[in-house]
Amino acid sequence: MYDGLTAADVARTCGVPRAVVLRETTSTLDVAHALADAGAPEGTLVLADRQTAGRGRQGRPWHSAAGAGLWLTLVARDVDPTALAVLSIRLGLAAAPVLDDFAAAAVRLKWPNDLHVAGAKLAGLLCEGRWRGGRLEWVALGMGVNVVAPAALPAAGLRPGVRRIDVLARLVPALRGAAARCGLLDASELAAYAARDLARGRPCREPLPGVVEGVGTDGALRVRTAQGVAHAHSGSLVLDNGPA
Repeated sequence: MYDGLTAADVARTCGVPRAVVLRETTSTLDVAHALADAGAPEGTLVLADRQTAGRGRQGRPWHSAAGAGLWLTLVARDVDPTALAVLSIRLGLAAAPVLDDFAAAAVRLKWPNDLHVAGAKLAGLLCEGRWRGGRLEWVALGMGVNVVAPAALPAAGLRPGVRRIDVLARLVPALRGAAARCGLLDASELAAYAARDLARGRPCREPLPGVVEGVGTDGALRVRTAQGVAHAHSGSLVLDNGPA
């Protein structure tokens, strides 16, 4: 059960062919990969009430207490390989307006995969693809959203009284729609990102020192340095006097 709902109830509410609901697991990403390897269909949703080894980018742990957040992974089988470089950004763009309606303030985006509210991290995304014989078989779309902010961390949560299933009912279709888009970021996506960009115009230390100028069509971070504008395709964004 998930907040009193069966897995079938969750699947029907979220518009997915199958939902797997777990009381506890290491990471919903691990479960989704195992299910996809066994033939789980496009859109399979894995939810856990608690993760014991939730993870973010570069192996960082993700605090996933019981009942305190949305710990989910979707199996996506129809992802355009050329869109992989911008997938996390595209998913963030889709999730932000949904979470706006459940958060205390407007959701901002921080390259490459974080969502913030009032300067504190609300959610994170992690996409992991699996290839066979040069063909992209599936991508596990992992997302963690703090419903209740962890007390021990500088993090944000959603408004008091928000029901997880109400967020999921809107968030899951939005993520699936974003994952189905092809190609690199278009002009409308770049404009939408710029409107929510937490870092634009601010100095940063990593992935290289300079001033953030936004993102390019390929999802790379644009940083103005002493030598000109440089493009960072990987790494983490660490701002001066700001959230890491």
